[in-house]
Amino acid sequence: MRFIKNWMLPIAMLTGVAAYFLYVNIPILNGTYAAAMTLISYVQPLLLFCMLFVSFCRVSIRQLKPLSWMLKLLAIQALSYVVMGGILFLFPTMPGKAIIESAMLCMICPTATAAAVVTTKLRGNSSVVISYTCLINLTVSLLVPAMVSFLHEGAVPGMNFETSFLLILGKVFPLLILPLVAAWLVRHVLPRFHAAILRHPNLAFNLWAVSLSLAIAVTTKAFVHSQASLWTLLGIAIVSLICCLVQFVMGRIIGRHHGEPVAGAQCLGQKNTVFAIWMGYTFLDPVTALAGGFYSLWHNLVNSWQLYKNRKDASA
Repeated sequence: MRFIKNWMLPIAMLTGVAAYFLYVNIPILNGTYAAAMTLISYVQPLLLFCMLFVSFCRVSIRQLKPLSWMLKLLAIQALSYVVMGGILFLFPTMPGKAIIESAMLCMICPTATAAAVVTTKLRGNSSVVISYTCLINLTVSLLVPAMVSFLHEGAVPGMNFETSFLLILGKVFPLLILPLVAAWLVRHVLPRFHAAILRHPNLAFNLWAVSLSLAIAVTTKAFVHSQASLWTLLGIAIVSLICCLVQFVMGRIIGRHHGEPVAGAQCLGQKNTVFAIWMGYTFLDPVTALAGGFYSLWHNLVNSWQLYKNRKDASA
């Protein structure tokens, strides 16, 4: 179990890739592709909801203390997302559109619930990360539907901005905000059920592993069937790395000014990449889902290096 936990990221990603190729190479399943994608469109959001719900069940409302300097972190994510969206609006046929959309996903993607755990291991303030996670979830639940609807207004016949906004809001809002509300209600209305969830500390971890495997399987499908050039795919990998490093650095700089360098870096740098992958293949060019897969690799490499350095400093 320790081996599985330590190597869960590559195991989950390899499982997703292997599952896709195994599935498409079983002849008897050839006629089930459309049904499988329909099923995934329901299962993936449900897994995301459950993962966040279980994570928030372990959080007390008293831990949620939004701080004024968090607005700087929100500004970095929101403004970069809006600026890049504005560029795409002004130049809708510009080359490299998928790369810019990938960068938008990487910048606006909310903080991972696991960021609080990593922050604690790095001897940072996990309550700061938990508070920011709630703030960015609220921001994303409103900003993403507005921007996507704005960029793609008229793309679907008969669908104006308002209709598109409400449609996307109905998909995004329940995933990011309702888990927190549901966790709060369960804590106070169903204490026994809440206690049962707390008795399984690895439940959120296991849900995350399943969600990641499924997301990577969908990403693999997008990669295999993509008509994008090799340069586009390489561009997505590079831009996701740049976004990752920029956010870790900017988060640390802002956090250091307020006595929370570790928490600041984790708030901006560690992302809920399963959500980014879902956003990519649900609302944008499916190839942009690769951005979430690449970002997952980059932010875990950064955190692995930080944890190694932290252990080395502690033993010195």
